[in-house]
Amino acid sequence: MTPAGAQDADLAKKLSNPVASLISVPFQWNYDHGFGPSDGDKVTLNIQAVIPISLNEHCNLISRTIVPVVWQDDIAGNSGTQFGLSDTTQSFFFSPKEPTAGEIIWGLGPVLLLPTGTDDLLSTRKWGAGPTGVVLRQSGPWTYGALANHVWSYAGDGNRSDVNSTFLQPFLSYTTKDAWTFTLNSETTYDWTSKRMVGSDQCDGCQTRDDRQATHQLAGGGSLLCGKFGQRSGRLRYTGRGHVSLPEI
Repeated sequence: MTPAGAQDADLAKKLSNPVASLISVPFQWNYDHGFGPSDGDKVTLNIQAVIPISLNEHCNLISRTIVPVVWQDDIAGNSGTQFGLSDTTQSFFFSPKEPTAGEIIWGLGPVLLLPTGTDDLLSTRKWGAGPTGVVLRQSGPWTYGALANHVWSYAGDGNRSDVNSTFLQPFLSYTTKDAWTFTLNSETTYDWTSKRMVGSDQCDGCQTRDDRQATHQLAGGGSLLCGKFGQRSGRLRYTGRGHVSLPEI
């Protein structure tokens, strides 16, 4: 393998770590078909920004922001079409710069829900907060672990339902020597207020290329979503990621 190929593979593996000390800006595009009781359609562009901040010689603060741009049609029954911003999720992870003796990488911190939605059907109209955490291990070409959070609402529109939800995302990825990464993950959200669970199983592949100024990563895959009463819908997902290379901090 060439030195450039080895560098690409190393970066690809780092990008599999949610709390790596790398600035990255992923754009994740999801298309969901057969969604909701009226078999609606939904397109979501998740604009994400991951920014590491060095606190001291031992610890980083990783800021992870997700801003969804949504188009949807008949998602809540015969509800028509909506387009605009949905609510923003802002997470902060305090993470050691070095893995533990057992090669465990972890991060803990708060998660915030910001009611930035531009339509009533795109927003909870609630402010929320709670804990979030990630734990993973990287061994050879393998990366495996889980990310989780729980959000409670504490303010907002009193006519809207309270937010009390748990999110869990276990993941497993394999990175080849030529910088291909194949990932399996499951994303499950349980709403404790409505007693509803929505989950998806995702499989995708991506390749990483470094042109010395920026790293580009393109991923594609599909998944099956499951909701209340076993309702199922299909999902296509594509992710484009731009990455700015910085010295390790």
